[in-house]
Amino acid sequence: MSSRLVKGFNEFVGADAAKRATIRKIIQNEFELYGFEPAESPIIDAEDFVVGDNANDEAVRDVFKLQDRGKRELALRFEFTFQLKRLAKNQKLPFKRFQIGQVFRDEPIRKGRAREFTQCDADVVGSSMKDEVECLKIAKNVFEELEMPVKIYVNNRKLINEILVSENVEEKNREQVIRELDKLDRSSAKDVADSLKKLGAERVLKIFTGSEKSFEKYKFYNEIRELKKFCKMYNIEVVFRPFLARGLSYYNGTVFEVWSDKLGVSLAGGGSYLVDGVQATGISFGFEPISLLASIEGDAVDVMVLSLDEDKIAIGLAEKLRGEGFSTLLMMDKSVSKGMEYANAKGVGRVVFVGSDEVKAGKFKVKDMKSGEESVVSEDEIFDIEEEDSCSCC
Repeated sequence: MSSRLVKGFNEFVGADAAKRATIRKIIQNEFELYGFEPAESPIIDAEDFVVGDNANDEAVRDVFKLQDRGKRELALRFEFTFQLKRLAKNQKLPFKRFQIGQVFRDEPIRKGRAREFTQCDADVVGSSMKDEVECLKIAKNVFEELEMPVKIYVNNRKLINEILVSENVEEKNREQVIRELDKLDRSSAKDVADSLKKLGAERVLKIFTGSEKSFEKYKFYNEIRELKKFCKMYNIEVVFRPFLARGLSYYNGTVFEVWSDKLGVSLAGGGSYLVDGVQATGISFGFEPISLLASIEGDAVDVMVLSLDEDKIAIGLAEKLRGEGFSTLLMMDKSVSKGMEYANAKGVGRVVFVGSDEVKAGKFKVKDMKSGEESVVSEDEIFDIEEEDSCSCC
């Protein structure tokens, strides 16, 4: 029996897991601040429901398929959006939900892309342009808190289609033309031109690589102009990228991506689409590339209470610290040297020693594991020291 991980799947412990938990908290906090409510949905669904009407989309083609004992055709979810058709039924509109969890795609792996990965989605069913801009604002806030410089690119699928129609691109080829244009941020113009030539649409490349001013003559550029006006109200800087389309064909209006050149991938993206005929919009954060790029550290345990044969007092002190909101490890079976070794390995902030001398004196030795400084304080002063540290971090 092999215990090796399956290719394209990962597991995380220690500092890596703590870092991921911190990033997740930051993203979830922004979702909640903007009024999104949590939702949960199954990892496995009926294959026809997962695929829906988008069988030709690249992401849909990569779904993991399986059967249960009843020979029913099932699939692992490859994203969260398609499940909104079920979640949004009979909900008061606008229905704002967020979801953070695992999704699966049977696709080639590379740095920042595995076959099981975490998505962090927020969507509004019954949306307006205001909701589109608030999704962009959430992205801006998240990456500012993570201290990650990014660019937010925006476009509009209506504008793309308007141009293709005006250039007489055959309807049967339009979706593929859009997919080819969307590759301009990661493929050479020559490669894209060669692909467009096969579709009889090479003439549109010059249009989609032109200046922003050249798009002002098109009707649906007005939606870009309106979006930018709202973005200015929210103090969001966006860049118009006329060939941006996103990979999924269900988008029907604004689309956007948040990009970092450091890793060469999109860190977040989204746009507007229909859910059972109702206008919706949403954003999805690419948790894996964000985790690779972010320099933020996970939250370490605040305090370790080390009992030196004074278990009853140590238990009481640990419970008081936890009651005050401090994450607390309790060690009752280690020597001083082993306890300190463990605290160092786990990145614990402070160690409180509880031995017979401390109990008799009613004072405890506290060691700051970062500075190495030691102090002897009363029980109440332990809380004061921790509160000062909390304030200095804010």
